[in-house]
Amino acid sequence: MALDVNGKSIELDDNGNLTDPTVWDEDIARALAAKDGIELTPAHFDVLNYLRSRYFDNNGEQPMERLINKGMSEIWGRKIISKDLYDLFPGAPSKQGNRIAGLPYIARKGGY
Repeated sequence: MALDVNGKSIELDDNGNLTDPTVWDEDIARALAAKDGIELTPAHFDVLNYLRSRYFDNNGEQPMERLINKGMSEIWGRKIISKDLYDLFPGAPSKQGNRIAGLPYIARKGGY
């Protein structure tokens, strides 16, 4: 499976996640989000960049929703609840968000 972005073929796995997270950029994120009917805003990119930072700076960690809420609360300077993140990523911030952030598929249940 592949995604065409700016004339480049980007390889995806069977779940629609990038096979190589290092090729990710904002144009790829926009193309992945568009497949889900999401138009990315600066708030989306704050979450995507947070997820990528956690992944690359913490040995491949992909945080569950509670940690994402806490991290985004620190970044945005206000209390974040799951609804805030589900408004951005209705398919689950820890699943859809990770996919749009170009991170590998992770199989797990729930957000906490």
